[in-house]
Amino acid sequence: MAAIYPSLLSVYSPDEMGKIDHISAQTVPVSVLMENAGRAVARAILRYEKPARVLVLCGPGNNGGDGYVVARHLYDAGWPVAVAEMVAPKPGGAAAEASARFRGVRVPFSVKETARADLVVDAVFGAGLSRDVAGLPVEVLQATRRIVAVDIPSGVDGATGLVRGYAPQAAMTVTFCRFKPGHLLYPGREHLGRLILADIGIPQIALDQVPPTTWQNEPGLWHLPIPGPESHKYTRGVVSICAGESMPGATRLCAGGARAAGAGLVRVAAGAGAAAYKLGAPGLIIDDAPLPTLLEDKRRRVWVCGPGLTEAEVQATLPVLLAAGKSVLADAGALSASAGDPEKLKGVAVITPHIGEFTRVFGPVGSNPPEHVRQAAQQIGAVVVLKGASTLIAAPDGRLAINNHATPALGTAGSGDTLSGVISALLAAGMPAWEAACAGVWLHGEAGRQAGPWPVAEDLDLHLGAAREKAAHMQKQRVNSHMGILPWAQV
Repeated sequence: MAAIYPSLLSVYSPDEMGKIDHISAQTVPVSVLMENAGRAVARAILRYEKPARVLVLCGPGNNGGDGYVVARHLYDAGWPVAVAEMVAPKPGGAAAEASARFRGVRVPFSVKETARADLVVDAVFGAGLSRDVAGLPVEVLQATRRIVAVDIPSGVDGATGLVRGYAPQAAMTVTFCRFKPGHLLYPGREHLGRLILADIGIPQIALDQVPPTTWQNEPGLWHLPIPGPESHKYTRGVVSICAGESMPGATRLCAGGARAAGAGLVRVAAGAGAAAYKLGAPGLIIDDAPLPTLLEDKRRRVWVCGPGLTEAEVQATLPVLLAAGKSVLADAGALSASAGDPEKLKGVAVITPHIGEFTRVFGPVGSNPPEHVRQAAQQIGAVVVLKGASTLIAAPDGRLAINNHATPALGTAGSGDTLSGVISALLAAGMPAWEAACAGVWLHGEAGRQAGPWPVAEDLDLHLGAAREKAAHMQKQRVNSHMGILPWAQV
């Protein structure tokens, strides 16, 4: 990977984080990291929770070891606290050492004891869970009134965000060093409550030895192109959109998104259906010439194929665009025309399916959506944007960004057409495909936030200029801050 992305936006799988922990242990003892982790959780509880009867549930691994440290610090702060261990830690390890340092009350790991507590600290299983949670741990966790989770609520898969059997709803989750996919992906994300990222002293050299392949999608991961004093419409980029005869609305929304996102010029290739588009926005150029003639203009490098097109119209345009070597964003009708045959999409630059379209082209995402989206991107050699509550943006080389900067209000007809226009404008401005897709998804989400609680797709392009300004401001803040910007509190 040629680009170097901000370290604080890195997201590590549980396996990758395990490698980092192993490397860290060569210079920083596990007991020190465990002490730092447990103290960070205790500080978060002292800051955000009222004094209460606390029960710390400790599992058999290092997550349980963190729990013993939490209990000791809350005990030292004068809170009534007890520990219930599911299984005693292995003798001689850091968790056993942490257990020995806790001098407070110990009670059985039982439903009765959990039901008596006002606040339960869940240090049973960490993010590296490899099996479904069942039996007594489920019964005990179900009996809780209020939970603070150490690392991740027990039962949430740290790699995928899926719930393995059962997971409690936490009021707060404190994790360490970097987020894991399970913190950002649904349905696990719904179980976290307040999410806090704590620095526990993992040395940067350990992070450097495990290069990330996943990131949070935030400004700083990418940088928007800034027009210079001598910029003009062709240097800002031309977006061309293949238009259909029967559904002009989708094309108009795509064109509006491209124009508002900064494209220097947007042209609609309408062919014989040009009359349906002539009364559109005055800055929009409508072409009625045959597609091969339009492709002769070398300035028209970026094309959108799919919004508002029938499958027959896609079959008449997409192969022609690809044969001409154009950079193509494929969506909507182009995805429908490729159902069950992803090979038809080879040669495009970006595709933007929702889950239904993705499933029809590539099959179900299964138990590991991030990995399946990566495989799809590699299969067709294009950036895949799987739209959803947590949008996944995968590149053929394995890079993956997770975007949570959105709003449910974007779930309205035509919103995806606007997104296609936004990404195409950034492609036309010269951004690489993965960065353009990441930036486009974030800008689209910010426009949705600024548009209010119930926007329609026609409203979104009105807020894209403000979205670009916010992205530029956040980029500056990140450059000027060693800590970067996170949407969650840090302890």
